[in-house]
Amino acid sequence: MFDKVKSSRLPAVAFATAMLVLGMPVAVWADDADDCASTTIAADRSAAACRRLAEQGKAWAQYNLGVAYEDGEGVKQDYKEALKWYRKAADQGHARAQNRLGWMYHDGKGVPQDDKQAVTWYRKAADQGYARAQNSLGWMYANGRGTKRTDVSC
Repeated sequence: MFDKVKSSRLPAVAFATAMLVLGMPVAVWADDADDCASTTIAADRSAAACRRLAEQGKAWAQYNLGVAYEDGEGVKQDYKEALKWYRKAADQGHARAQNRLGWMYHDGKGVPQDDKQAVTWYRKAADQGYARAQNSLGWMYANGRGTKRTDVSC
C-alpha cells in the first residue's frame, strides 16, 4: 500500500491512517499540515498552506499565519494582518496567539500601543500556564504598565 507513496510522506500517511482506524476525523491533507508546521520548506509555500488551514478555522494554523505576517516570512510583512490572524486563534483559546496579541499591544504593532490590552491578553495566556505570558504579565505588574504596580519581594 505504501510503496507508491513518497518515503518522506510515510509518517503523515501512517498518522492519517491510524487516525481513521481509530475513528478520528482527518480534516486536512497531510501536505498542508506538514507545510504549515515546517520551517525547512519555502516560506511562500508554508504561508499558502497555513492560509488554507487557517481559513478552515484551525487555531494553530491561524497562529502560524500570524507569525508569518508579523515576521514577513513568505508574505509581505503586515502587522494588521498578523493581528487579525492572532485574534482568530486567540479567540479559540490559543495561548501563544494570546501572548503574541499582548506583545502587539505592548509594542504598538498594527494597533495603537495599549498596555491595558497587553495585560488582558497576557493574562489570558498566563492563566493557561504559558510561561512567556506569565513572565510578561509579571513584568507589567512590576513596572505598573497597564495595571497597578505591584511590589514583589522574595
